Amino acid sequence: MELAPAWEYVADTVMGGVSRGQVARVTLQGRAAHQLTGTVSTDNNGGFIQMAFDVAGGGALDASAWAGIEIDVLGNGEAYDLRLRTDQLTRPWQSFRTQFTAGTQWTTLRVPFASLQSHRTDASFDSSRLRRIGVLAIGREFQAGVAVSGIRFYR
Repeated sequence: MELAPAWEYVADTVMGGVSRGQVARVTLQGRAAHQLTGTVSTDNNGGFIQMAFDVAGGGALDASAWAGIEIDVLGNGEAYDLRLRTDQLTRPWQSFRTQFTAGTQWTTLRVPFASLQSHRTDASFDSSRLRRIGVLAIGREFQAGVAVSGIRFYR
């Protein structure tokens, strides 16, 4: 099932951080994509920029018929996080996540739901309660540059 995300930009500035970036619609290596670019800074307790979208208009989506997510990415060789949130989570720092490297050629990553790690929560990932998906540049000082041309569920 192909997703049609309305990507939005979020940064650590919501918590007092000073990271800066943007999400833009671009064409890279012949593909239409959304690209997250910017500078991640750990100053002032910061350390992230992200592009994210709600999968069901703010409610939860039952994705239990699928095994995971495929995402088509292109980047600058840096490591990024793919983070999913469900309606089980009550705090903004909680998520289910995995890390990936965005290489300089388009690559399709396949992320099984079973491989997601719980972050700052005791909850286990429940794909029937999926609410939000994000791609983050996080945790260290660096220049971010990652693009997504497609994202979908797979069986």
